[in-house]
Amino acid sequence: MKLLGERISIVKKQNLLSIVILATNDKRKLALLFLWLLAWSVCGVIVMINYFQITNEKAKLFLLIYLSFWIYFEVSIIRAFIWRKYGKEKIWIKEGVFHYQREVNGKGKIKEYTPDLMREFKILDVRPSNLIDSLNQSFWVRGGERLEFLYQAKSLRFGMQISDEQARNVFNEIRDFLSGTK
Repeated sequence: MKLLGERISIVKKQNLLSIVILATNDKRKLALLFLWLLAWSVCGVIVMINYFQITNEKAKLFLLIYLSFWIYFEVSIIRAFIWRKYGKEKIWIKEGVFHYQREVNGKGKIKEYTPDLMREFKILDVRPSNLIDSLNQSFWVRGGERLEFLYQAKSLRFGMQISDEQARNVFNEIRDFLSGTK
């Protein structure tokens, strides 16, 4: 088994390449994300309780709009926390088939791809000066995929929030394995 940093492990055998990318290994940031989730939840509950005590219709409308945004971000924070605590990406190539799974707590749909139909396998660039790229690479969100290929006119992105060097290493391992199996 080969380790690329603390989050990525690679197992290479004759007919198998297996790559596992853990969502995180930083317990301190995970604890801060939990505190943020807790504080956000308490704030939303307080606003919900006060909604029923307000009689002004404009104030109620404002609170409804506020709560709709609150619910959206509550769900986003919960998803990010669950992913960071229990999630991992699994990539394996076995018997000429590329498999990909985003697993959360032992569950996740396995997608299979035929390497002959995979096109434009590449590393996605992250520009630190781009706000969207910076947000996608932050700990507080799910996203920030670094590798991509096209499969029957659809794009598959994976390798969430890995560094440039790790992305190059994973890219090279997959490319080399696929070229060796053809």
